[in-house]
Amino acid sequence: MAALVDRPVVLFVVSFAGFLLATFLAVVAQRVWSPVKAGDQNELTIVQSAELTLLGLIVGFSFSMAVSRYDQRKNLEEAEANAIGTEYARADLMPEGAAAARKLLRQYLDQRILFYVTSDPARLDQIAAETNRLAADLWALARSNALAQPTPVAALVTAGMNDVLNSADYTTAAWLNRIPVPAWWLLVMIGVGSNLTIGLGAKRFSSLLLVVLPLTVAISLFLIADIDSPRGGVVEVAPQNLNRLAAALKGP
Repeated sequence: MAALVDRPVVLFVVSFAGFLLATFLAVVAQRVWSPVKAGDQNELTIVQSAELTLLGLIVGFSFSMAVSRYDQRKNLEEAEANAIGTEYARADLMPEGAAAARKLLRQYLDQRILFYVTSDPARLDQIAAETNRLAADLWALARSNALAQPTPVAALVTAGMNDVLNSADYTTAAWLNRIPVPAWWLLVMIGVGSNLTIGLGAKRFSSLLLVVLPLTVAISLFLIADIDSPRGGVVEVAPQNLNRLAAALKGP
């Protein structure tokens, strides 16, 4: 399930096929074995209403969870850009190594932009290694300046460097914060149950109305997975603020 969630298009195809199959199997079962008798239609209607209501609630809650996590990732991207930009300005307060600090910050910024736009796992490992190396160099530079001249100004520069490094950790944690896999299984099971009850209550096998619910639920799962997936979906968190900062730092 986790692999499917990271590929929203594949999830849409698989879920739509599965829901449609469940609906048509229920129609066939009703026509061949008639598990729901004529006198059971009222009970079936109650079950259908309960299933569809529960499905709507779960889809709504899951969508809300995905959107809140997407907003969090966007806010943290902005926070990263602000932290790096602020520390770049504070680098002038360093008595020694100001030019080196600004150079390292520009390189660090480039790696953070690559983190947002890269999807290849091997490349991401390289980016993480390079980012960690630059972070260690930046902290060593800030630490050496603070120890050489333990003044309030040096403390301000060191605190700003700490914000830069912490912001990357916050971003990584937010990108790992996803909708739990059990919640996805619950969505799938309720979706299958809803389509089964629709199929059991259908009057015609060839009715196009039988496609509506499987398609609707599959599209809902696709949209939730797309928003919840930081790298595998169409809706992504673009490093707009980081790119804007990079352009400003490279400008005249």
